[in-house]
Amino acid sequence: MEPAKGGEKQTLNADIVLVAIGRKAYTDGLGLENVGIKPDERGRIPVGKHFETSVKSIYAIGDVIAGPMLAHKAEDEGMAAAEIMAGQAGHVNYDAIPGVVYTHPEVASVGKTEEDIKASGMEYKVGKFPFMANSRARATGDMEGFVKIIADAKTDRVLGVHIIGPDAGTMIAEAVLAMEYGASSEDIARTCHAHPTLNEAVKEAALAVEGRAVHI
Repeated sequence: MEPAKGGEKQTLNADIVLVAIGRKAYTDGLGLENVGIKPDERGRIPVGKHFETSVKSIYAIGDVIAGPMLAHKAEDEGMAAAEIMAGQAGHVNYDAIPGVVYTHPEVASVGKTEEDIKASGMEYKVGKFPFMANSRARATGDMEGFVKIIADAKTDRVLGVHIIGPDAGTMIAEAVLAMEYGASSEDIARTCHAHPTLNEAVKEAALAVEGRAVHI
């Protein structure tokens, strides 16, 4: 293996190799051309902010439109589209859509990455807390990974949360809810978390944004 941008080559011995080169919208054979809908260069169906296609009264959601191909993203879009069709104010907050990689350890994230924020020029703060210092993780012997919280340096609003470790896919829900309500890192830090739980690592990471983590 070698990095796409160049660098030192590495050799990894394995019994099985899974190669995933990407996914594409499953729009072939839907008959879009028969109703006047033209897919984009990647085969996706273009829609407006209310999920309506170029043909009035035809809507599209989920994996056939732009955005992450995630079941929960599609589910939220389906509910929002149905509400809009019924004359209600359906809405999906794309800044608060979690992504999870179900490996071991699990990887979960929501919001912006540190690279995204650096590129925007925004000032930010970071708090990290390792599962090695979390009592529940130590009790179960599954201590690999950490929680990372990125917050706006001026407003303290949470911009992104990234978790690598045990049950990260479940733990990320707390961060999604916090971001949906515009929480600050201090809001999370001041929220009482049950002990001993893995989610205490989220609280500690929030405390670490201001350098106040208790157990490291």
